Amino acid sequence: MSDDSTTGDDYPDADRAVVEDEPAPSSRVPLSRERIVAAALEFIEANGLPGLTMRRLGEKLGVEAMALYRYVPSKEDLLDAVVESLVRDVRSDEVVLDAPQDGWQDFLQRLAHGVRRMALDHPKAFPLVASRPAEAPWLRPPLRSLEWVETFLSGLLEEGFSDEAAIEGYRAYTSFLLGHLLLEVAVHGADVGPLDVLDDQTGEAGVSAYPTVARLRDALSEDRSAIEFEEALEALLDRMTVVRNEHVEG
Repeated sequence: MSDDSTTGDDYPDADRAVVEDEPAPSSRVPLSRERIVAAALEFIEANGLPGLTMRRLGEKLGVEAMALYRYVPSKEDLLDAVVESLVRDVRSDEVVLDAPQDGWQDFLQRLAHGVRRMALDHPKAFPLVASRPAEAPWLRPPLRSLEWVETFLSGLLEEGFSDEAAIEGYRAYTSFLLGHLLLEVAVHGADVGPLDVLDDQTGEAGVSAYPTVARLRDALSEDRSAIEFEEALEALLDRMTVVRNEHVEG
């Protein structure tokens, strides 16, 4: 079957391929941890995180589920690997820098937009970045690795932040990113629990008793995610400038 989608009966059928004298999918492309993780990410984006099982992932790859365990010992390990893959996507973003080159604000703007691009490329997988255990329990999403936290903090320290100002900036920055991006990916179908209530299911009759809401409904439902992200990011950086200067002057 040429269709490699992951819904219904569209999983590659390795047994039928053998009967029809075709090589099984896993024979055409050898299994590897990287291939399994990529397939899991593709599955999540097509079907949602709750539907992912090792059996279904094996069907997608044309192998028995047991064959996957050689490369990913458990589903928990697989989900951790998916998060690692998402974090690497940010690192490989050509706009994101490893250290400030044109000031710390440019550095953080680039990083924020890199994280947002990753989230919008993989909206249904992004909640994993918020929910999976980090390398250290005190790491805050979405900068979900020691490497990224080191990059963030050392970049600010190089730009004149004190330890205290850098830590405060780290807390504010991660809270801003996580809160905004979870709301944004929910609009794109991500399963984020209580936040996943953004589909407009209310008819005109439902809002008629609320004249102000009814009058402003079009404006309220307008998607201004990109503008709001930019404005909130600028406000955050302005706040971080004040904090940095207070610690320098102190």
